[in-house]
Amino acid sequence: MSKIKFWIDAMRLRTLPLSVSGIIIGSGMAALLDKWDTLIFLFAILTTISFQILSNFSNDLGDSQKGSDNNNRIGPKRTVQAGLISKKEMKIGIIICSILALLFAGSLIYISAKNLSEDLIYFYVGLALSCVLAAITYTIGKRAYGYHGFGDLMVFLFFGLVSTLGVFSLYGEGFQWLVLLPAITVGLWSAAVLNLNNLRDHENDKQSKKNTLVVSMGFEKAKYYHGFLIILGLSFWFVSVLVISALTYNFLLFVALIPSISLIFHLKRVFQTSEPKDLDPELKKVALITFFSSLIFALVINLIKPN
Repeated sequence: MSKIKFWIDAMRLRTLPLSVSGIIIGSGMAALLDKWDTLIFLFAILTTISFQILSNFSNDLGDSQKGSDNNNRIGPKRTVQAGLISKKEMKIGIIICSILALLFAGSLIYISAKNLSEDLIYFYVGLALSCVLAAITYTIGKRAYGYHGFGDLMVFLFFGLVSTLGVFSLYGEGFQWLVLLPAITVGLWSAAVLNLNNLRDHENDKQSKKNTLVVSMGFEKAKYYHGFLIILGLSFWFVSVLVISALTYNFLLFVALIPSISLIFHLKRVFQTSEPKDLDPELKKVALITFFSSLIFALVINLIKPN
């Protein structure tokens, strides 16, 4: 029973709400166009969660192998580094999670096939394989991209654009520029969560030769980069709400802006913080703001539909 607790810890459940934010927005936009499909939504959520857990397992193992998970690390305890789960056990866990992720992704593609051309089906098969590869190679391997400053870009792409636009297309609507606006917001705020993580850990990352953007820029300059991510995300979010509410005559959608207002106070705390460890609570705040903003957005746009 104790091992079960360790595996749950390794899943890092607090990362899951952020991972499904793009799925929620993309599905909400599809529902607005009367393209809702419960099975597509369910398997999209399961697929995304399995990719996120796979990434968390891989990070646990990869950072332990490279030495960046050590006693100097500020964040939550990692199970492999702490000896709670062996490297061999975690490798098996990664294999099992990869298989589950591909099974969920395959089921999602199969369910959505009625809405897709043959070329798109092959595209989504390749995308599923790419997601598994990206989840694993963030910290595992000689060329782990998380150790060379590409983590932010990959998070922006997969959490924002791929998640939101990808699921929207599965409902049969293809690509629409209007969906790109909130997708960019989710991507930027997701990158901001990773940046907070890297701000918190930058001293240990520097010693461990994990060259994140924060390590490259330095602690203080990375705060301005963080401000850029948050403010640009807010700008796209406001434009998204403004444009979609005008097109649908649903001005109740402006309530989706309410959670994001607290990001202004979040930025103030970030710039006033001199101790990296004090940034840890801010990760959860930004992740939950992104999640609840997405949830409110998806629900409210479907309360009042244009005729």
